[in-house]
Amino acid sequence: MTGFCFRSVFLLALALCLVVQTPRAQVQRAVNLELVLLIDVSASVDDREYALQVKGLGAAFADKNVLDAINSISRGGMAVSVIQWANFENQRRAIDWTLIRHEHDALALAARLAKMPRLIHGGHTAIGNALSFARKDLASNGYHGQRRVIDLSGDGRSNDGLSLSEAREAVLSDGIVLNALAILNEIPLLGNYFRDHLIGGPGAFLITASDYSDFARAIRLKLEQEIRAAPVAEQRIPDERKERLTAWTR
Repeated sequence: MTGFCFRSVFLLALALCLVVQTPRAQVQRAVNLELVLLIDVSASVDDREYALQVKGLGAAFADKNVLDAINSISRGGMAVSVIQWANFENQRRAIDWTLIRHEHDALALAARLAKMPRLIHGGHTAIGNALSFARKDLASNGYHGQRRVIDLSGDGRSNDGLSLSEAREAVLSDGIVLNALAILNEIPLLGNYFRDHLIGGPGAFLITASDYSDFARAIRLKLEQEIRAAPVAEQRIPDERKERLTAWTR
């Protein structure tokens, strides 16, 4: 009888250990794409410019071409989060991980983006910390994507916090693609800096916006390309839009 009790307790303990030690990957949801959108809210971005970013993001997820791109990917869909970033100690997730499989999911996200409050006001530009925060967010979000992409938009060079080169290498070592949107209102050659020091990974690319008023156009084209995972040269862009598209790829 004693032996039976001991055996029962042992089996129960073993079962509990198996439950606790079940790999997290087994409960992750498979998706076609995991996409982190990193939005610059440092001191160089005033409230009007922030509002233009929010309006542009919302309009992009409601755009017909972006919706067509979403409908074109596999049935697993995509998972998206939005992180606002500034100096080394300020990165905050403004939109939690959201699954988008259908058009109505994208439109619901567009409505949330249009009302997204600014969570950080001011601070230096710590691109390395923003990348590190996004990398950790991708590792713990409950999704397993065929593709993982960090998309950073900003209007300045990194001048605070972690080394950009070291943070970038850590991201790329995880198989994550780094894309960027350079806003050229303050630094006309910022695109060269992002191209040389930020973007990386298979098919990585950069798009520029002349200023914040041009952000909506640029982020719309960028999202469409990221979702479709097609090189810039292969995109079907009407002639009038091609004239305004500036992009570099790796």
